[in-house]
Amino acid sequence: MDFDAIVVGSGMSGGWAAKELCERGLKVCVLERGKPTEPTRDYSDFLEPWETKHLDRISKQTAERDFPITGVNYAMKESNRHLWMTDREQPYQRTDDQSFNWRRGAHVGGRSLLWGRASYRFSPFDFEVNKLDGEGVDWPVRYDDIAPWYDHVEKFAGIAGNRDGIEQLPDGKHFQPAFEHTCAELDLKEKLKVSFPERKLIMGRVAHLTKPTEEQLALGRGQCQARNRCNHGCSFGAYFSSNHATLPAAERTGNLTLIPNSAVSKLIHDPVKNRITGVQVVDTETGAGTTHTAKIVFVNASTIGTTLILLNSATEDRPNGLANSSDQLGRNLMDHIGGSQVVAHVPGHLDKYFYGRRPIGAYIPRYRNYPKQEESYKRGWGYQVYSWREGWGANKGIGESFKTGNQTPGPWGIMLDAFGECLPDPTNTVRAHKTKTDKWGQPIAVVDFKLGSNEEALMRAAHADAFEILKAAGFNGFYEATKPDDNLNGVLGRIHEMGTARMGRDPKTSVLNGWNQSHDIPNLFVTDGSFMTSSAVQNPSLTYMAFSARAAHHAADLLQEGEL
Repeated sequence: MDFDAIVVGSGMSGGWAAKELCERGLKVCVLERGKPTEPTRDYSDFLEPWETKHLDRISKQTAERDFPITGVNYAMKESNRHLWMTDREQPYQRTDDQSFNWRRGAHVGGRSLLWGRASYRFSPFDFEVNKLDGEGVDWPVRYDDIAPWYDHVEKFAGIAGNRDGIEQLPDGKHFQPAFEHTCAELDLKEKLKVSFPERKLIMGRVAHLTKPTEEQLALGRGQCQARNRCNHGCSFGAYFSSNHATLPAAERTGNLTLIPNSAVSKLIHDPVKNRITGVQVVDTETGAGTTHTAKIVFVNASTIGTTLILLNSATEDRPNGLANSSDQLGRNLMDHIGGSQVVAHVPGHLDKYFYGRRPIGAYIPRYRNYPKQEESYKRGWGYQVYSWREGWGANKGIGESFKTGNQTPGPWGIMLDAFGECLPDPTNTVRAHKTKTDKWGQPIAVVDFKLGSNEEALMRAAHADAFEILKAAGFNGFYEATKPDDNLNGVLGRIHEMGTARMGRDPKTSVLNGWNQSHDIPNLFVTDGSFMTSSAVQNPSLTYMAFSARAAHHAADLLQEGEL
């Protein structure tokens, strides 16, 4: 064997798998389809907008050429667009009346350099709800199984937040100091206590170092400077990414081999031993093919990427893809749903401003259908809350009136942005195209993802509640930044795609067991978003981290015990 373990993908979950396996003493190869990442070359967090083309905005011509299907995301800038795969590099097909956007990084670290960094635990209820309301399949784990691993990853990654004592959003043990609320958020927080005491507003929890530990400093990471240049990469290493945390930790063990520019084409399966024996890759620079071998394999290529690899690895005796005896591989695609953003003016506070640029806003955890089903729709949503003091340019004019009018900022504003839960649905799928291939000859993805009636009802209710909350607070000047009616024929996703290789208790209805291990092939593990059995409403990356660390230790145990 070339290696003890191969990890496909160096992003959020792949980095964690690599770190934990290396620290257990395994020789680990990380295969990354993207290019090497060098902060001094690839980060743009010290560039000013006027030092870039188009004031760092992507031009219409570039958008139409490079992202006609994927679309331009808020985090895409002229100075960082080299970190995003273009539609030419990553062609995929979707149903014509849908707007599902597959956004993917093309570099070492993957989307861990591009994520929003909101870090929330799932609750005990979130691991039980499928069983309670009959949607999907039951999670094969419970919160108590995962809680120690949440502790483990939060301490290493560095999560800034408060202990808020909210059942549906469990606290961590190792939080670093939280960022501060704005006066507008504090105003809403106090008024919620009076009008809707069950609706709690808290400071967002975010993977940024506010008081670095010795271990984090030893890895070369530093304290967050509250510059909000995170979309450009962080030269301080202050926010959690594979590049500044898990991969350096793996590298210091001496057990890591990282091979970039390696697009995985298929896994090699030995039908006699029923094991994955190797991974076939194509060098993206030369086109040369190579095979790497290992005793265990983690596939962490992101939900859609992982699904394609397993489907493309079909053999004569497994024509529907590897690890797919359940026929659930590629089914149950989920993404948190949006489509409701309600904005209001916050009266008063004109003697207050804010210092610095926080990397996160406030948060209102889910409160509907908790702890029991009460509404006509199932599940719920949470609000990400953004507040600001409006720009200095609100007053127009010329000459003296322009100068005078721009000496003070405008009123305070606040927005409630709903993140809704998506139910698992086997008709929401990722498939491999039968004839179309990418530049490396691999079948492209076909995504078929529709909002159901439950998602539509849920987002309409979230929209109505947002108005109710802001009006009860005495705010004014309402407007809808987005509303459900604009989005019911498409999918305003949150780049949180998940669920296409779900874990479960029964091999007949799931792809993985409770250890992220294939029911069909014992030395195959998947710990990216594809393992998710339900989406909850919380941002999922922290959960990916916890499950990845847990699965890596389980795999190392099995290897040391001679079972793999």
